[in-house]
Amino acid sequence: MPFVRTAVTKSTSQQQRQRIVDGIHQALVDGIGMPQDELFNLVTDYDPQQFFYSRTFNGVARSDNLIVIEITMRRGRSDAMKRDLYKGIADNLAGQAQVRPQDVFIFMHENDYSDWSVGFGKFAMALVQQPGSIVTE
Repeated sequence: MPFVRTAVTKSTSQQQRQRIVDGIHQALVDGIGMPQDELFNLVTDYDPQQFFYSRTFNGVARSDNLIVIEITMRRGRSDAMKRDLYKGIADNLAGQAQVRPQDVFIFMHENDYSDWSVGFGKFAMALVQQPGSIVTE
């Protein structure tokens, strides 16, 4: 279950934010086989005057509309899967949300099942994963 944090400029409309979230989510579903109902994306905004970044790092021409995507997920995906995921996110955001691929900045954290509790204060691995079902205890 990836947890995503997405930072966008304050001027980003709600409709644009939804398209960005949808594009990231679909890339995770397509790229790493994440179940469709595993959507956890915390969208925050920033004031461009408070976010300082290189407009040219590694030869990439970034604009004032940089989107930062931070993905935390369980360890185990290959470099090839991650490469495809990053490309899928950039392609989806370009096609669905009119975001320049140069303005998509992604980084990832990996950890293990024991690093997650997704409800009831229990280890995530103690809860049986049942897509679409609701656990009440």
